[in-house]
Amino acid sequence: MSKRAKLAIAAALLLLGVAVLGAGEDVRFTLGGALVDVGYFVQDPIDEPEDITPSEVLSEVHAHNELAASLRQHFPRTHHHPLVAMVVCMDSRLDTNELLGDTRQYYYVLRTAGSLLSEREEEMLELAVAGGVKVILLTTHTDCAAERAAADPVQRARYPHLTAGVDRRAAHRAELLARPAIAARIQSGELIVEEARIDTHTGRLAVLSSLPRGYEEGHAHPP
Repeated sequence: MSKRAKLAIAAALLLLGVAVLGAGEDVRFTLGGALVDVGYFVQDPIDEPEDITPSEVLSEVHAHNELAASLRQHFPRTHHHPLVAMVVCMDSRLDTNELLGDTRQYYYVLRTAGSLLSEREEEMLELAVAGGVKVILLTTHTDCAAERAAADPVQRARYPHLTAGVDRRAAHRAELLARPAIAARIQSGELIVEEARIDTHTGRLAVLSSLPRGYEEGHAHPP
């Protein structure tokens, strides 16, 4: 990057910072979310060469980390205690910052293939709730590779543990809801647990169910 380009970027960021600091919280939140989308738009068309080697990929990972960490020193983050715990598939098309337009540290994000839970993940979510989480968002998504594998006999034979996990996904979620500490918080209204389906291509959440039931009845579901 040329010196002139760096100076132009610095000047633009300075002007943006001045404007943001003088704006209200709603404007700052909306503008921050828009900038996240702008960043994705700028980087998204950049493809890696097909013949790149594993060592070159790893070198890029470290170089990108060094650049990001260096920049972050100039833009320190404020720590926010997470209020939401999200279970999301590991699919790279699902980016939680982009999904929510929110870069604040309000979210514990648990990513597993097919959004699967085991007893370990159930305990992690219970620990998060004990630490102050008020919402658990259990998601699945369209065009999920794990779900496709579970529906294909050949893939089921190749990936028996993954596909069995998809079969038991609903049962494990029921186990989570039945855990005494989770059930008690739901009953008292201190915790909402919502299941939602993510449209992988649009990023929209479609609510499937919510607990406590009273919340579900009064909640406006997206189209």
